[in-house]
Amino acid sequence: MNGLNDTVLSLLGAEVSRTRPLHGGDLSEVQLLSLSDGRRVVAKSGPLVAAEAAMLRAIRDAGAPAPEVLGVAGQVLLMQALEETGAGAMGWQALGHALRQLHSATGPHFGWAEDYAFGPVAIPNAPLQSWPDFWASRRLLAAPDALPRELRPRIEALCARLPELLPDTPPAALLHGDLWSGNVLFSGSQAYLIDPACYYGHGEVDLAMLHLFGTPPAPFHKAYGALEPGHESRRAIYQLWPALVHLRLFGASYRSMVEARLEALGF
Repeated sequence: MNGLNDTVLSLLGAEVSRTRPLHGGDLSEVQLLSLSDGRRVVAKSGPLVAAEAAMLRAIRDAGAPAPEVLGVAGQVLLMQALEETGAGAMGWQALGHALRQLHSATGPHFGWAEDYAFGPVAIPNAPLQSWPDFWASRRLLAAPDALPRELRPRIEALCARLPELLPDTPPAALLHGDLWSGNVLFSGSQAYLIDPACYYGHGEVDLAMLHLFGTPPAPFHKAYGALEPGHESRRAIYQLWPALVHLRLFGASYRSMVEARLEALGF
C-alpha cells in the first residue's frame, strides 16, 4: 500500500484513503482508489502498463471512448474511474459506433510499435505489409513450439492457405485486439473500450473476437454498419488466435474451441 500511495501522491497530489478490488481479468491487479481530495481513480498494476497507457491514448485519439490516462509510473497505471451500468440497447449501439470510429483510424502497415503479451503468451507485433503473412507469422504460428503436437501441422496447413482465404491488404484499422464483452465498460448510454491489446489489422478481427463467447445484439450490428462479403467464412480464422491463447493460458478445457474452428475451416 505504501508504494501505491507514494505513486498516487507523486502523480496526482493526493493520498489513498481506501482501496477496493475490481474485476480486471486474470492477468493483472485492478483497484478502485478513493483519494484524500474526494476523487476516485482506477489503479492497474503490471509490467506492461506503460504500453497499455499508450494504447488507451491511441483509442481516444481515434475518437473512440476509453478511460482517460491520469498517470503512469513504474508498474502502476492510473485511469479515470467510470460508473459501470448494465449493457442495454443504447450501450450496444454506442459500442457499434465506437468500434466503427476506432476502425476508421488506419496505419501504414499491419502491426504495432512494440510487442505485447497476455501474461506468459507473447504477442509479436513487428510490422508487415501483407496481412496473411502477419496473421500467420505474428499470430497463429508466432510460437509453433507452444502448440500441441497434433494441432501444429493442421495450423501450418491453414497458414499455407491464408493468401487464398484472407485479403492481402485490407485497410490497416486500429484494433482493440482483445475485444470480448468483458473488455467493454458500459456506462449509461456509452461504451468504453478497456484492457486493449492494440495493433493495426483487419477490422474483422475485433468483430470475430466479440462473437467468440456470444452474439452481440442487433443494435450493435446496425450501428457498426455493413461488413465485407465473405466475413462469415473468415470469422473462424480470426477466432482461432484467441482460442489458441486461451488454450495456452487456461489449459485443455479450451481444446474444443480450437478444434471447432479448425474443423469449420476444413483442417
